[in-house]
Amino acid sequence: MSESKASEWQQRITGEWYGLPSVFDAEGNHTGFNKVSRASVFADGKVTYWMQCNFMNTGPLRNRFEIRDFEFGVDDRGNDRIYQGPDFYGAGHPYGSLVDSHYYAPGWRADLNTMNQILPDGVTQVYSSLLYEGPTIFSVFNGVYLNAHDYDTNPDTKAWIDAHIEAEREMAAWPHTVPDRIGGEWTGECEVFGADQQRRGTVSVRLRHDPIDLVRATQVLELSGEIDYSHTFIRTRSHGNRYTYDGPDLWGNAIAYGRALYTSQHHVSEPFKVKGREFIIDRDYTLAVAWKLYDGDRMTDIVFGPLTYTPDA
Repeated sequence: MSESKASEWQQRITGEWYGLPSVFDAEGNHTGFNKVSRASVFADGKVTYWMQCNFMNTGPLRNRFEIRDFEFGVDDRGNDRIYQGPDFYGAGHPYGSLVDSHYYAPGWRADLNTMNQILPDGVTQVYSSLLYEGPTIFSVFNGVYLNAHDYDTNPDTKAWIDAHIEAEREMAAWPHTVPDRIGGEWTGECEVFGADQQRRGTVSVRLRHDPIDLVRATQVLELSGEIDYSHTFIRTRSHGNRYTYDGPDLWGNAIAYGRALYTSQHHVSEPFKVKGREFIIDRDYTLAVAWKLYDGDRMTDIVFGPLTYTPDA
């Protein structure tokens, strides 16, 4: 069955996306790049997704990702995007300008959890994929894409995209480290969607950051609007790319793969937890967050958007 028009998500991602995602091993070591051109095309009532990959990678993962070109059909008629092969099988779940996908790649023998988050400018997409064998991560991809429709015909667009690719190369292995001597705060407006994929509204986010020493900081996360709460915790970089959250309100841990931090936090006395991704986009510490909120093991909401960092004077 064909559709007469593209879905909302399909309309958001029309055109070609250009990026240079980094490739990490399970421990978080940067092993190279995956130069990607990709597009999702709606034509004749059908959606077809294609990717052209060029893995510039070293170590054991190099052979794992030798298969480079992919194409698969997408059933985009309902609330979910069902990936129908032959190169990917599974589903993506749109929440406005964010899609959280879980699928399998036969060519890579990989079970993937991919998050694509389009920022409010409509042309910047923060991307990450966690690649699993059973419950075990064996690799991670992440990076920032830009959308363009005339790369091959417009010299200005080509220069803009080429500069972005070079900047991504320079930022690739930059670790997810936050300011360690001077305090400040991240602020911004984030979207809120329920587990039913319906938009609930927005929240104002304030993440206060006060360094204790070079590896610890007190942070206070405040959400107001559609969701209201305030939690305080001590964030510690325990070693390398590992982090812990040591109360008093939230306890948990996290691991970073380059600029992307994957976190899990549990409330001290309530059946509340947060799982998410926090991605440092640039050297100004602009943070693209995507937080899943849970009541016990039941996801209730997802909060996502960009936050701007302002250091103390």
